[in-house]
Amino acid sequence: MFSFIKNALQKIYSQVTGKLQTLFSRKTLDEATLKELELLLISADTGVKTTRIIIDNLKRQWQNGTIKEGDDLKKALEQELLAILGTPKAIPASSIYLLVGINGSGKTTFAGKLSCALHKEGKKVLLVAADTFRAAAAEQLKQWAHKTNAAIIAGKEGQDPASVVFAGCEQFKAQNFDALIIDTAGRLQTKTNLMKELEKIRKIIGRQLPDQTICTLLTIDAMLGQNSFEQATLFHESTQLDGIVLTKMDGTGKGGIVFAITHQLKIPVAFIAYGEQPDQLKKFNAQEYVQELLNQ
Repeated sequence: MFSFIKNALQKIYSQVTGKLQTLFSRKTLDEATLKELELLLISADTGVKTTRIIIDNLKRQWQNGTIKEGDDLKKALEQELLAILGTPKAIPASSIYLLVGINGSGKTTFAGKLSCALHKEGKKVLLVAADTFRAAAAEQLKQWAHKTNAAIIAGKEGQDPASVVFAGCEQFKAQNFDALIIDTAGRLQTKTNLMKELEKIRKIIGRQLPDQTICTLLTIDAMLGQNSFEQATLFHESTQLDGIVLTKMDGTGKGGIVFAITHQLKIPVAFIAYGEQPDQLKKFNAQEYVQELLNQ
């Protein structure tokens, strides 16, 4: 399922995963091996805090004799990574998708890819371009609507985003759409303004579509690694989030950010997006993802 990881990230995996395979091939282990593993995990954007927990657990297993050679280390690391991802709650079944995230995190592209996936399921999709602060946002979403056979509601530059969402909700009801995907702004003058805008949008949806569940998804740019993660914490602190979308996995993005996100934000990873084609989107599966990372 995630074979694109190997295909699209050859440079990263020659630097990181190739070195992991060297560790896994060793017949004896020592503290230096665990230190090498620690540095590799950090270089893959797993995060210092998350990596420390993994290494401490592996070190205890090595000291008590459970881990003796590289193959044992590989199996134990796989279990540690799966334990961190856990069995997170599934994102809610929904017809309303509210997309949030900082500017440049891939929201608009993900909106198009999600539209494509839902269209393939036979659903009638309405896109709402509620980012009226970025001049190119509406035009970009219009192109995606054309590619994915979706309808679109787009406001004028500088228009109140909530009024655009209101119009989208009205059309959703009037024309019996199956899915409503709302692309929001990623930056206003202050964090407070941004969060107030999102709260206002949620209230509009709640009033207009009271029987619908809102699924709020946060897009995180994998290429920015920890920097993107840190910026995303403001949404985690201020907004009700149902899932993470890890975008731009085909650049210099490293798979470890998935573990930092899940461990520190306690939010399930819902999708992984890569490339520019409409169908380059995968639902996240923890076991398959970890196996692809470690079994090169």
